[in-house]
Amino acid sequence: MADDTELVIEIEALEEKLAAAKTSITRRFIGQTQVVDLALTALLCGGHGLLVGLPGLGKTRLVETLGVVMGLNAARVQFTPDLMPADILGSEVLETGTDGARTFRFIEGPIFCQLLMADEINRASPRTQSALLQAMQEKSVTIAGQAHALEPPFHVLATQNPIEQEGTYPLPEAQLDRFLVQIDVKNPDRDTERDILLATTGVEEALAEPVFAAQELIDAQTLLRRMPVGEAVMDAILDLVRACRPDNDAAPQIVREMVSWGPGPRAAQALMLTVRARALLEGRLVPTRDDVLAMAVPVLQHRMQMNFAARAGGIMLEQVIREAVSVMETDRAAA
Repeated sequence: MADDTELVIEIEALEEKLAAAKTSITRRFIGQTQVVDLALTALLCGGHGLLVGLPGLGKTRLVETLGVVMGLNAARVQFTPDLMPADILGSEVLETGTDGARTFRFIEGPIFCQLLMADEINRASPRTQSALLQAMQEKSVTIAGQAHALEPPFHVLATQNPIEQEGTYPLPEAQLDRFLVQIDVKNPDRDTERDILLATTGVEEALAEPVFAAQELIDAQTLLRRMPVGEAVMDAILDLVRACRPDNDAAPQIVREMVSWGPGPRAAQALMLTVRARALLEGRLVPTRDDVLAMAVPVLQHRMQMNFAARAGGIMLEQVIREAVSVMETDRAAA
């Protein structure tokens, strides 16, 4: 009982700190509450986020602000077709000492940070994109056979333009699966856009203030994993992930007809973490089934692939996922 009381106290304290962080973030990134929540969700879960949106919607501004508010050592890499893996990871250089002896010295690349912004990630070649795979999964990089650990916590927030295709390379499925969530950044509503104009076209702009330190974020990530998850929520996660796999005979018809391949176990792991983060950000002690349904699209849409017939018909993955959720909930109500 004492342990439970202590856990509740720690969660409530973290909720207050997260509310302060959101307030600080919205001084520079106005509106777009869901985008801010999903970005914080990725950091709280110790994961990575893929921000997808048109140019000029504040994706870069959001990542820079998150680095300040969460107290993280941040770096930015502009991905271009001529970017090489060594430009991200670093490389060994041959040096001659005062005694004439020659030795190799490793010079760290920008990936040796705590928050890496991979700007326009799909502009780099597959060879360069693959340089991030080990870092995103194992939190280390290997150069010349030598492993180099990255300083915790390590996060990648990548941006991508959803419509521009010329001079871009599709992200491989292995890399997409390493992103905890896909964050769709859409155009703001009229009132929010008015606030943006007033806040960003004057002489001075509001500044974000640090709320977390790196170690506090690590502690928050540990606390999140201690949050209890009920059997009903776990069942909902399993039902949802399995309902989105076309090789599952129990999957809804739209999934079996429109989807080439569905989410793997890593998607279920992502849901287990993100539903806790959503509960935290909304000031609740435990996640509910509604959290699972709310996180379905951000967690699953980049882990599924539509078949040719669906793409030709203009069917969107978000539509398929929402239909699968609707069928799942209808079946549950009828049971």
